[in-house]
Amino acid sequence: MGTVASKRATQASADAEFGPWLSQASILIVDDEPGMRNFLVRTLAPYCKQVEEAEDTAMASAKLDAHHFDVVILDNIMPGKSGVEWLAEQRKIGFFARAILMTAYADLETAIQALRAGAVDFVLKPFRSNQLLNAVARCLDRVTLSRENQVLRHQLQATSDHLLLRDKLIGHSPQIGLIRETIARVAPLPTSVLITGESGTGKEVAARSIHELSDRSDKPFVPVNCAAIPADMIEAELFGHLKGAFTGAASNREGLFMHAQGGTLFLDEIGDLPLPLQGKLLRAIEDRRVRPIGSEREVPVDLRFVFATNADLEHQVEAGRFRADLYYRINVLQLEMPPLRARGDDVRELAELFMQKLAVQLGMPPVPMDAETVAGLLAYDWPGNVRELRNMIERSLILGRFPEEISGKGGSALAGRDTLEPETLEEVERRHILSVLAASEGNRAEAARRLGIARKTIDRKLADWNG
Repeated sequence: MGTVASKRATQASADAEFGPWLSQASILIVDDEPGMRNFLVRTLAPYCKQVEEAEDTAMASAKLDAHHFDVVILDNIMPGKSGVEWLAEQRKIGFFARAILMTAYADLETAIQALRAGAVDFVLKPFRSNQLLNAVARCLDRVTLSRENQVLRHQLQATSDHLLLRDKLIGHSPQIGLIRETIARVAPLPTSVLITGESGTGKEVAARSIHELSDRSDKPFVPVNCAAIPADMIEAELFGHLKGAFTGAASNREGLFMHAQGGTLFLDEIGDLPLPLQGKLLRAIEDRRVRPIGSEREVPVDLRFVFATNADLEHQVEAGRFRADLYYRINVLQLEMPPLRARGDDVRELAELFMQKLAVQLGMPPVPMDAETVAGLLAYDWPGNVRELRNMIERSLILGRFPEEISGKGGSALAGRDTLEPETLEEVERRHILSVLAASEGNRAEAARRLGIARKTIDRKLADWNG
């Protein structure tokens, strides 16, 4: 027990001095001198999650094939092949770790060769423990910043619902209670989860809840909207690429699989993944290894998969648009998100939350919700689900009033609804999409953004209606 407490104290001290990433780092030491390897292991092991050593470049290559490492600490002068030569070779076949070169000779030619080979830092011999730890911390800071920037770019393309819901499923309806119970049971397990449901029902919020309740909660959650990435780019975005692998590949680049290392990869709109890429995804899920474009080496990945779709994947399998083997592989546990219209008083609770949060965000006074407005909220069908509710609340704040069909004022559609023929869900959806398209002055991309759906979904709907 004392050893565990001592290690925690050491890691807390390291976090304060060297940043929070050192305790989660995996390090590979490559040096032919046993004494130097022993010194480096003793220096790093108390602070890092994993430290392994290799006595030559052949052993180092084998370890890279088998495991993921964040940083490789490499001696330059070794028998047979120098560290710079080995590093240059590894870059060409797939090397994505950050390399720190140890050298006793700080000449300019060695420095230029090392930078060209991909080393990101130097440690000059002889060095003290703190110098090495600081070099590793700098590497990890750069790695983390680069990955976070890449992940944030994809989050900007995703929905903003989770930013207001704060990763929590709001509501007390039996349907949402069952979802919470299922998430609590599956979150601690390594099982892949497929989240289904209509657009805007909170599939990403559910995925984040699974991540937050898992033992990976301190690692990255990487959301990817497969429908938002062009088909010719999605392979490189997911799996990464080497320099020169295709036109425009100016450097080695990690894919989102590697950015999610240790955490959760959330693949939204999985039904829109191009058919040729589905086989590669299936292999990555089964083997937990990815091959970046242009790479000879498969990179090991340790992550949890969560998938989501608003499409009927069984129908897509029957139509030949989705691989049956991939469907059966990802459909281990299916979590069906209920539509907002089936959640009863959750509509009011969500509306109050959105009103409170968005009023602060926009700097505007909340719009009062009287009994008639609450009745209108509960009576509306919400074809766009939670996302439509959020957008309606934001629009109401800007205008200072609820729309007539919700508030019941000014001869709204709700007032005479009982005397009219009930609309089908398809008719409600059509009316809503056309109204948002009109409000967007015919701009389909803007209408898709407001509705929280893919642009091609609007194109397809319009083609069906005009056909």
